[in-house]
Parts: sequence; C-alpha cells; structure tokens
Amino acid sequence: MQIMKKIFKKIFIILLILMLLLAFSKSYSTLNVDNLSVVVAMGIDTSDKNRMQISFQFTNASSVSESGSSEQSPSIIYTVDASSISSGINLINTYIGKEVNLSHCKVITFSEEIASKGISEEIYTLINDTQIRPSTNIVISKTSARYYLEHSKPLFENLITKYYEVFSGSSSYTGFTSNATIGDFFDSLICQSCQPYAILGGVTNKSTEYTGTTNSENDSSTKSNSSSLTGQSTAENTGLAVFKDDVLVGELNSIETLCFSIIRNQVNGFLISVPNPNKANSYMDLYITPLSSPKIDVKILNGTPYINIDCRFTGRIYSMEEGSDYLDASMLNEISDSCSSYLKSTIMDYLYKTSKNLKSDINGFGKTARKNFLTLDDFYHYNWKEKYKDSFFNVNIDSSIRSSSLLTES
Repeated sequence: MQIMKKIFKKIFIILLILMLLLAFSKSYSTLNVDNLSVVVAMGIDTSDKNRMQISFQFTNASSVSESGSSEQSPSIIYTVDASSISSGINLINTYIGKEVNLSHCKVITFSEEIASKGISEEIYTLINDTQIRPSTNIVISKTSARYYLEHSKPLFENLITKYYEVFSGSSSYTGFTSNATIGDFFDSLICQSCQPYAILGGVTNKSTEYTGTTNSENDSSTKSNSSSLTGQSTAENTGLAVFKDDVLVGELNSIETLCFSIIRNQVNGFLISVPNPNKANSYMDLYITPLSSPKIDVKILNGTPYINIDCRFTGRIYSMEEGSDYLDASMLNEISDSCSSYLKSTIMDYLYKTSKNLKSDINGFGKTARKNFLTLDDFYHYNWKEKYKDSFFNVNIDSSIRSSSLLTES
C-alpha cells in the first residue's frame, strides 16, 4: 500500500511539472528578452512615398534595467514608410525578425510639419496601445523627428532610456520646458475646457557662430533650434508647442513657457533677469520662489470671460554690482517693485498671445470657468474653446525680494 502511494505521488508530481511546462513554454518563448526589440523612442515625419515615415530607436533589451555599467549602451534607429503606425510596426517586425516592444518607449516625437496637419489619429492609435505608457513624453521637433532622435544622446547617463526619463526634469527648476506627456495630450484633446501642448524640441545649429556676448532679453526669448548652446548632445528641449485641438498653431519661447509653468504651478523656483531700478538699460538676476499656488478666478460677464490671477513670490538677488547696497530696505523695495512689474507685464503678454494670437487655452482656465454654469450642458453650449479668444485678464503680482544669503548685517 505504501509503495502504491509513493508511485501515485511521483506520477502526480511529474504530471504537474508537465502541465506547468506546457502552460508557460509559449509565453516564455515569445516574451524572452532575446526575442524582443525594445523601442526607447519613436519619431513620426511626413513622407513622399506614403502617409508617414516612422523612426524607431532601439536599444539592447538587457540594457533597459542595466545598472553599474561604465559604458554607454548603443542605440540603433530604423525608419520605415507606412500608411499608419500599426502598419509601420508590422513592417519593422518583419524586417528585424524580432517583435517590437513599446513598453519602454520614453519619447514620441512628431515633426513640426506633420503636427501642423493634425495628429489626432496618431494620438488615438498610440494611447490605445497597451504597451504605450501615459507618462511617455511627447515632443514636437522643429527638425525632422529622425534627425532629432539621432542627436539625442545621453551626457551624464550610460543608458539612453535613463536620459529620456530625466531630460524633462529641468521643468521644475527652470520653467523653460514642461513634462508634457501623451496622457496629458490625449486628455486635453478630448477635453472641452482646455487645449493640448507638447515639448518643443530641436537641434542646435552649430553653423551659427557664438560671439561670446549675452543679453538678458535674448536669453528669455530662446527656444529650441535657435539657442547658442553647443556640446556633444545637440538636441535641445526649450519652449512649448501649442495646439488648437490636434493641430499645431504656434510655439512658446523660454520666458513664455515659464509663464505657463507659473500659472499651472509646475515650477518650484526659477531664475529671471529683471530691469535694474538703479541703472538704466541694465538687468539683474533674481532667483524667485512661489509662496503659494496661483489663485485663479474666472467670471463670465455679458458672455465674455474675465480672468483674474493672483501670484505671490519671494526671491533673492543673484547678481552683484560694485557699490550697490543690497541691504538697504528702500533699494530692496525698488527691486521688489521692479520684479513684480516685470512678471506682471510678461505674464500679461503671454496670456494675450495664447488667447488673441493662438486662440488656445493650454492653461485650462475653462476648468475654473465651469463654476459659472449650472450644468455641464450649459458649459458645452457656451463653447469655451471658441470664447477663450475674447478673454480679458487681470494679473496681480506680489514679490518680496531680499539680499543674497551671503550678505548679512555687520
């Protein structure tokens, strides 16, 4: 009897092992990293041969989670002309003999040319793909998307995937770009009270000779594809691409993007150059920190939106000038007034550019405006997206500037 029990036990174990092998053998063979082609970035351009040209930037699948390696993991770019993104993926699958995997795709880049024609179909296709993460950044390149990917290289990271993860992180301490994702873009695309936006990308023009001189006003007006930056990685991401529905209608430079970030409370601190109240035609650098989230109020008067924005800041002086007493209370008050006046003027210019010129509510003021209506149907009937261009704005800035932390009373 004991012998029979042992035999049945061994048979049961063998059958269980066989069942597990059969259950997982197929998934193992298809999901093994050796059978996958990991895409870290995609680029979409117009094409003369077909509807679009799609570029896939690949890296070694085993390098996605690699850490501790002192050498950079190489990436490869393949480009295919296709009638759709899905068709392009299918063609690439056939060409490389491995299954394309998009679960580690960090960036999707559209060329300026294709974005100006409308990209809703591509956005819907990508967001419907379960492998594409909503946190994937979306970039509109002023060059071709492939050219942008070719010049996107990690400087202080060994992995291209790590570079794409952190490249938009400067938005929190400069405000000159934004962590714009495909998830946010899709939400704004189907939203009735806001409009989409994306990171403005480009490639540094090395043919432009840098003179070595700087101008504070010019620094604030820089954007991708027009700066004096030089270096090993020539791709840059400064400014924002502005959409009306799915069509690219304009772009913001660095200071305009900072205004966008301030209103959306997306920047923790930023450096600006404001007019020096004690020296004509001169600027001084201040590091500004928001004291609280902006207070935004929207009223509808006689069918017209009136938008009020209140912002409070504190800051300290960064630039130094010989002979200036930055501990003097009256001087600090003058600098505070100059800072408030500059920020108010700059934000007002930005607001009227987005409303009158671009006619696009990328800041989502419409979400605040909904409180003026009894029902959502009333709000939809009002047609906020079209009425935003008629908006009037009032901006109140309260700035308190102190001397540098290195300067103290003796």
